[in-house]
Amino acid sequence: MPLSIVLASGRVPFGYGGAEMLRESLQEQLVARGHRVDSIDLPFAWHNPDAVVRSYTLARLMDLTWGEYGKVDLVIPLKFPAHVIEHPNKTVWLIQQFRQVYDLFGSKHSPYGPNSKDDVHLCQTVRAMDTATLSEANALYTISKNVAQRLESFNGLSARAVYPPPPLDGQFYSGDHGDYVFTVARLDRLKRTELLIEAIAKTRSEVRCVIAGRGPEDAALRRLVARYGLVNRVRFAGRVDDKELLELYAGALAVYYGPVDEDYGFVTVEAMKSKRPVLTWDDSGGVLEFVSDEITGFAVDPSQPSRMAERIDQLYASRADAKRMGEAGYDWVKGINWDSALKTLVGG
Repeated sequence: MPLSIVLASGRVPFGYGGAEMLRESLQEQLVARGHRVDSIDLPFAWHNPDAVVRSYTLARLMDLTWGEYGKVDLVIPLKFPAHVIEHPNKTVWLIQQFRQVYDLFGSKHSPYGPNSKDDVHLCQTVRAMDTATLSEANALYTISKNVAQRLESFNGLSARAVYPPPPLDGQFYSGDHGDYVFTVARLDRLKRTELLIEAIAKTRSEVRCVIAGRGPEDAALRRLVARYGLVNRVRFAGRVDDKELLELYAGALAVYYGPVDEDYGFVTVEAMKSKRPVLTWDDSGGVLEFVSDEITGFAVDPSQPSRMAERIDQLYASRADAKRMGEAGYDWVKGINWDSALKTLVGG
């Protein structure tokens, strides 16, 4: 039976990434199956503790029980702080929590730390709100086992992982394994693109690198490339359209995706659906739910970029290894599709 569904997600103004792509794809797929669907973006500010609390409070005050066409049958919150919305039929598909007050608290990736009483209070407040409001959900899912494990560890809540297919699912294809390592991501410190550049600098082969995406670390990464004398081997492609993205995946030797304890990461699944081996680090979180070292790619200690360089050279010298790993990765992810995900989320 068709439902009236509202998808709710938090968003920092001007921010766009995997969360937004997932919401758009989910809406498209639900509409294609006959449901009436709308999306709500909740503005999220995190420049200070008061701003975070106001964002959470605004989300809690939202009333999504009725819409233009009558009762809203189902609300699906995706990203913080949307999960605090109150609704009689709330199915949470959690992309991530506000990691800066969870696993990143006190690290270089968070502005908040244990030396500030205000920061500690914020951490305690957000965690308590998350536990209480996520407990209200009729069903609680996450986009990966890694997110589910964090939820269990920090909030004592159990959730089932439901893997989302990438936005271009069904369009990925495989070509010859070329001479470049490809990576695509927002260029910020959490994605650790600098470690790929360091590895490329240590390779003995003439392997190239193509970096797609934009972000605050763009200038710093370009300076690093120049310092290593890699200007002729590393290309910054910027934001690429769908056609070029598919082509870059299809022709790559391998795909690098090495973020810090990633929630899920579309890049991993996209690479494997393109039959490319994936290069990552052994602390990259959700990526490791798909990358088995020497089987579907390589997972290396992030303190050893020289070891990653050796692995890249190995693939450069043996396209047969690259093909074998790419095929194994494809077998691992080929069952990730919308029919399976939606059957779990809404019954079809």
